[in-house]
Amino acid sequence: MAPKKKQEEERPILIGRMGTNLKCGIVGLPNVGKSTFFNVLTKSQAAAENFPFCTIDPNESRVPVPDARFDYLCKYFKPASKVPSFLNVVDIAGLVKGAHEGQGLGNAFLSQIRACDALFHMCRIFEDDEVTHVDGEVNPVRDIKVIHEELRLKDLEYIDKNVENLERVVVRGGDKGRKSEYDVLKKVQHLVCEEKRPVRFGTWDAKEIEELNKHMFITSKPMIYLLNMSEKDYIKKKNKWLVKIKQWVDAHDPGSVIIPFSGALELKLMDMASDEERQAYLKEQETTSSLEKIIVNGYSSLGLMYFFTAGEDEVKAWTIQKHTKAPQAAGKIHTDFEKGFIMAEVMKFDDFKEEGSENAVKAAGKYKQKGRDYIVEDGDIIHFKFNAGAGLAGGAKKK
Repeated sequence: MAPKKKQEEERPILIGRMGTNLKCGIVGLPNVGKSTFFNVLTKSQAAAENFPFCTIDPNESRVPVPDARFDYLCKYFKPASKVPSFLNVVDIAGLVKGAHEGQGLGNAFLSQIRACDALFHMCRIFEDDEVTHVDGEVNPVRDIKVIHEELRLKDLEYIDKNVENLERVVVRGGDKGRKSEYDVLKKVQHLVCEEKRPVRFGTWDAKEIEELNKHMFITSKPMIYLLNMSEKDYIKKKNKWLVKIKQWVDAHDPGSVIIPFSGALELKLMDMASDEERQAYLKEQETTSSLEKIIVNGYSSLGLMYFFTAGEDEVKAWTIQKHTKAPQAAGKIHTDFEKGFIMAEVMKFDDFKEEGSENAVKAAGKYKQKGRDYIVEDGDIIHFKFNAGAGLAGGAKKK
């Protein structure tokens, strides 16, 4: 029993799907800038016309996660292949009040939100007479409340239906095998209906989370608030809604990340001919792009991180979930690496950069050999050794 307890401490059970192919969805009311943001984020051309529901089918793409460490390794090794980590992003059409009952294009898009693992909540705080607001006037605090309420009510509809079904089986039918599921859903029902709080703010133990993860509740997903400002306001870092939004989020969604950005500015930058032109414009305006911050926070919200393998053939960032142990990390490269795992030879990126080479890291005593219980840390540069007899013929190492 003791080793099991240790394992739970090292790898806590988190609400949400396990895996590395996770998605971050973009949600919000119509005409708040979701598709424009998606376009500049992925450099794709999703429709972004000025009318509600222009996005009929969800657009999905992936965007490389920016990382100066990856760039440094590529510059150092000059590899034939460069493979960064990626964030999967889904652009979901606008929700409106009553979406949980099918208003607008409601139910289809709520199901698409359920299929995502974290959410970018797009809030419009820019004024523009040429871009209509679905409710007539800009009021982002009201808009945030609308979205939260629709997501809560959709969860509640799902919960009520499942609790009713389980009551027939467990309470009246006496099926004790599903009592734990029933108890958890009753607890969720009280939280979402009576307390009107998201599932992610409940107090859950490991067994309860295992039950929660069977249901993919919308309000269990972490949320990042993106405040879409005019270019002028973004550069000045001033807007009358900034403080009000922060106050609301602090009170109702504490701990969530808030990132101001300007879709208009990002679109202008995307249309420029070269990176040099973009950098010159940003310098002239004394501002910066928010895209890197948004991507990095979106990736982190999914509970993901990566380690590096690096050499002249390839520099690659391998996506894993946080708290992953070395054998399972090796398995991301090839299943035989996990089956025949011997050890992980690890050097920290900062040590590699400071010392200047792998040999110098070894000479400094900073090159470590780690066993099966080693929990991989973000940015580790790893060289795996494995037993070729466990699967892959003739091999010995992966670097």
